[in-house]
Amino acid sequence: MRLRKVPYATELLSEYPEYIVKEPKRHSGIWNSLFDNENPIELEIGSGKGKFIYEKAENNVNINYIGIEKFDSVIVRALEKMIYKSLPNLKLIRFDAQHIDEIFSNNEISNIYLNFSDPWPKKRQEKRRLTSPIFLRKYAKILKPFGAIHLKTDNYCLFEYSMMSLNESEEYIIEKIVLDLYQDLPIDNVQTEFEMRFIQQNKPIYYIKAKFKGETE
Repeated sequence: MRLRKVPYATELLSEYPEYIVKEPKRHSGIWNSLFDNENPIELEIGSGKGKFIYEKAENNVNINYIGIEKFDSVIVRALEKMIYKSLPNLKLIRFDAQHIDEIFSNNEISNIYLNFSDPWPKKRQEKRRLTSPIFLRKYAKILKPFGAIHLKTDNYCLFEYSMMSLNESEEYIIEKIVLDLYQDLPIDNVQTEFEMRFIQQNKPIYYIKAKFKGETE
């Protein structure tokens, strides 16, 4: 899908540093100070237009949320939600998740959400998949012991790949696998924009929850 450019995106992002965190590497290990509390921090990688992360923050005021998105023309839509109604427990980062372990420190994140990530289907693209061994090792550096990765996808190939990748890792335990999320829907499920579209198309939504076992060196 071609990304539609938003002409004013870059300028608007620069005008709201209280919502869009600049120089996120400077906050590694001290993200709680940015929220001015010691509440758990949960992270969505590829937060898109922000529906999921915004509603999670709105519904769970005692949890801090951070949404990461690398495209200006996408994250600006999440920013617009914050401008309309700000949430003190939500921050946004315009950043490439390939370097996620440079902006968070050990044991800093309680949960990671991977919602409808790009499947990168070609073999040569494997290292770019957010559940590749490369990324799983990065998550292991920042997750708290027994923190979890939550994956939702409509792409069976990515679902299957993610199951295998997590199963082969010594750092995670797969706790739950669902072949059709809407046959076993959690009460606290929050839909993304993509999820709403796929449900209308009667596509199954695959889900995995995997827990991180503990600290890594």
